[in-house]
Order: sequence, then structure tokens, then C-alpha cells
Amino acid sequence: MELLDLIINTLSDKLGEQIVSIDMRSVNPFTDYFVITTAKNLRHADALANDLMKEVEKNGYTVRTREGSEGSEWILVDFNEVIVHIFTDSARQIYKLENLWGDLEITRY
Repeated sequence: MELLDLIINTLSDKLGEQIVSIDMRSVNPFTDYFVITTAKNLRHADALANDLMKEVEKNGYTVRTREGSEGSEWILVDFNEVIVHIFTDSARQIYKLENLWGDLEITRY
């Protein structure tokens, strides 16, 4: 999937950590993949979200919505078929989305 690859590569280039994708196609009619990454701190989380939105739009894709403002420990960016979750390390450990969807196909990058 081209959009998924663009998102993974952008997060990796911008130093997102512990990047994973979860294949949601069998359980969710609204999106194909969740992508989860960890930011080094709150500023990094905001920069990841902003840079990702710019890069995706530059490549002709649509940003549906962003949830979480500057200073949020969890930012969600919805690109329709891919939803990206950007966490600080502490928030990622609290919400444990990988465990919630652990029975689905998870790819680590």
C-alpha cells in the first residue's frame, strides 16, 4: 500500500520510534491500518504529526482529521485508510494499543 509506505518512511525519517502497523481490514470498515509510533517528547510528537500531514498532503492524499493539540501525549491523525497514533513513551505504555489489537497482524519496522 503506497500511503502506508509513505507514512512509515516519513515517521522513520523523522525519528519516530517503535513504529508498528496493525492490519485492521478484517475488523474495521472505516480504516485499513493503524500505525503506532513513539515520540521522544511532546515537541517531537507535535513535529511528527505536522511533518507527516505535510508530507502526505504533498503526495496527493487527504488528511481527514487530527485529534490532539500541541502538548498532547497522544496525537491521532486520520488519513482515511490509515490512522496514525503518535504517543509519548508513557502514554503508549498506558494505552497499549498493540495489546488491544494483539490478535491481528502486527508488523514492526
